[in-house]
Amino acid sequence: MQKGIHPDYHQVVFQDSTTGFKFISGSTATSAETVEWEDGNTYPLIRVEVTSDSHPFYTGKQKFTKADGAVDRFNKKYGLK
Repeated sequence: MQKGIHPDYHQVVFQDSTTGFKFISGSTATSAETVEWEDGNTYPLIRVEVTSDSHPFYTGKQKFTKADGAVDRFNKKYGLK
C-alpha cells in the first residue's frame, strides 16, 4: 500500500443507543467522544442506532403490522361501500 493515502485504521467501540450494548471493532471512523474499554485502554466511541442487540431480525421480536392491508385501510378511511 502507498503511504499517506489511506485513512487510519484503528480499534473503535460502537454503542447501541437504545440498549447500551457495546462492542469493539476495527474501523476508520473517528469520534471526539472516548470510552474506557474492559482491557483498560481508551478508544473512540461511535454511537449507532441499531445493532444485533436491538434489531428485530436478531432478537426475534419483530413488529407485525395490522392484518388488514393498505387497500383495506383506505377503504375503511374513505368509506367505499
